[in-house]
Amino acid sequence: MKLVCALMATMLTVTPALAQVRTGIDRLQDEDFATLKQLAAKHDGRLRLAVVTNPIGLDSGQRRTIDVLRQDGEAAVPGLKVLKLFSGEHGINAAIDGTIIDEDKDPASGLPIINLYGAADAQRHPAPRDLAGLDAVVIDLQDVGVRYWTFQTLMKYFLQDSVAAKLDVIVLDRPNPVGGIAVQGPLSTPGRESYVNPFPEPMRPGMTMGELASFFNGEGRIGAKLTVVKMTGWTREQWYDDTGLLWINPSPNLRSLAQATVYPGLALLEGVNVHLKGPSEPPFVRFGAPWIKATQLAGYLNARAIPGVKFMPVTYVPAGDAQYKYSGERVEGVEVIITERTAVDMPALGVEAVAALRKLYPDKAEIDGVDRLLLNTAVADQIKAGIDPRAIVAGWQADLNAFKAKRLPYLLYP
Repeated sequence: MKLVCALMATMLTVTPALAQVRTGIDRLQDEDFATLKQLAAKHDGRLRLAVVTNPIGLDSGQRRTIDVLRQDGEAAVPGLKVLKLFSGEHGINAAIDGTIIDEDKDPASGLPIINLYGAADAQRHPAPRDLAGLDAVVIDLQDVGVRYWTFQTLMKYFLQDSVAAKLDVIVLDRPNPVGGIAVQGPLSTPGRESYVNPFPEPMRPGMTMGELASFFNGEGRIGAKLTVVKMTGWTREQWYDDTGLLWINPSPNLRSLAQATVYPGLALLEGVNVHLKGPSEPPFVRFGAPWIKATQLAGYLNARAIPGVKFMPVTYVPAGDAQYKYSGERVEGVEVIITERTAVDMPALGVEAVAALRKLYPDKAEIDGVDRLLLNTAVADQIKAGIDPRAIVAGWQADLNAFKAKRLPYLLYP
């Protein structure tokens, strides 16, 4: 009996407990909406709100941020009223993989939805008429740790457009799913800002949405009236599966933490003529094409001895419609298997994959589009010229170190 008890005690001591992270919306409730009460007092006793969110916007009890603010918030803060909702790419339900998003009303609340994922950049900014009659905008969105994740830019647009509209912006912070320690990849070239490039930053900036909001506001000299409602219980070394929080797909093509883990690098393959994502095969963790020889590509990449990762040859038939490359055709390729996620330089992995396709299949691989997300012409030219990926990675370290120093004043968590 003593031996059994000792063994049970040992098991208990070696089993790590998940952290109990309290996100921004949880913290608002913990403080009885004190942050919003202060803002209402600043606005003469009223606070007319819009909410920018999607299915990620849940509290720890799985209540929508929309409903928490509309019900509990309105009850706790005299003068608070939620008037409208905004959504970005994939719509307010994060279910649409395209630019035609016709949602106009939230069924549960009856609130109007304004979608900001049009085909032109002007359609991705909140229009002055959409911001008229508001006092503040609450943003509750999940970053996935990648510069080209469009919600970063959507948040920046609200910061910019809030200035002329004289609005407060409240960002309810959430964890970076791939941790907040690793800062990796080449910086995007200044002057090439776009919807997938809100600021000259590396592919993997290692920041939360709240930290990025402060960074954009400060380094970009936006001057928005910004409040970040910080989390509690989150530290930089924690990945999403360390937080105790419910995983919710942030987009139709990021359906697991494994996919989010490789996304900061292998998304570069979106600019190459390979199948990478779709409704059936796991997006981003495998890629293929009819002209790839699976065992050849896997053997070559494994011989590169890339830290923390190995490659398995696969063949499959992608499903989906014509927007997904090679739908209905048999393809060969590789599946990426992460063996030690903290050891992988994800952007370097993306460069390795593109470089391998160029080297092995020079007459088939079309890699000119790699700069669409890379947004660094010098690095793109090096890949096209056949420079060894390790030399390319070494060449961006100086700029990366400068960015690390620049971001330090904006970090909110240890």
